[in-house]
Amino acid sequence: MNVKTKNPPQLAELKRRYAALARRLAKMGPVLHGTITERAIKRADPHDPKKAKTYGPYFQWTFKRDGKTVTVNLTPQQAKRYQAAIDNQRSFDRIADQMRELSLQILLKTTVGVVKRKPRANLK
Repeated sequence: MNVKTKNPPQLAELKRRYAALARRLAKMGPVLHGTITERAIKRADPHDPKKAKTYGPYFQWTFKRDGKTVTVNLTPQQAKRYQAAIDNQRSFDRIADQMRELSLQILLKTTVGVVKRKPRANLK
């Protein structure tokens, strides 16, 4: 049996889906790991100690580098752009997972595996 002709419509559909995912990756912008956090600091107002004054918001990008947590302060404009790159990274990870699964299915349909031996007759 020729493995390449086994279920050709299914194989064609798998390849079509894989190509569609690859096109989505090609259109993706910058990708970045990490998290953006918006922070504010509340302190006693120096002019009226009975009231609290809020400073901020401040934006921080936190990520791992060489096993260590790194935090970088960002401007509001940077925070928007970095958040878009982080969102792209998450989409990239989902697409890559789907591509790995499709790759496995395509390979299973287009390659011949190990032929199993027939069971031995019981010699008892």
